[in-house]
Amino acid sequence: MANKHAVLSASSSERWLNCPPSARLCENYEDKGSDYAAEGTDAHTLCEFRLKQALGMPTEDPIENLSWYNEEMEECAVGYAAYVVELLETAKQTCTDPVVMIEQRVNFSRWVQDGFGTADCIVIADGVMNICDYKHGKGVEVSAVANPQMMLYALGALEIFDNRYICAHVHSAKSIFLSLLTV
Repeated sequence: MANKHAVLSASSSERWLNCPPSARLCENYEDKGSDYAAEGTDAHTLCEFRLKQALGMPTEDPIENLSWYNEEMEECAVGYAAYVVELLETAKQTCTDPVVMIEQRVNFSRWVQDGFGTADCIVIADGVMNICDYKHGKGVEVSAVANPQMMLYALGALEIFDNRYICAHVHSAKSIFLSLLTV
């Protein structure tokens, strides 16, 4: 199953690190989703599209297939894309060939059994890795500081390159554009 979530996923790491039995207990319940989750999925799809568009990458416009699309979501996606492009431009000041990975599956199972997840965007330049994770929730602040989801994504990103990159600094950015625009 390509879309199956890891039992010990990065996105639920805050929960299972604080309450280890919750990981197995949650397996007993069907994930029925919610309107909030569906809206967040649409927002992520739009962010990916706007970022690829901003980077000049081939991509198909998903807007007609987004159930929750609106002007506010569009503003957030454009802001997200601008933020990542700014990270890339900053990286290019010290690195001639920064790497950008969009919707990158990362595997951190060396540290967490069967652990994997999908990072929204990873920008790697000489000595620096930036990991971006877009959050679309209204009024739910999620800090990037000491955030276990972001730390696991960083471990997974380093695994992709099999330690070929030495990153002295790993920066995480929980891009919470909708919360910032609506507060």
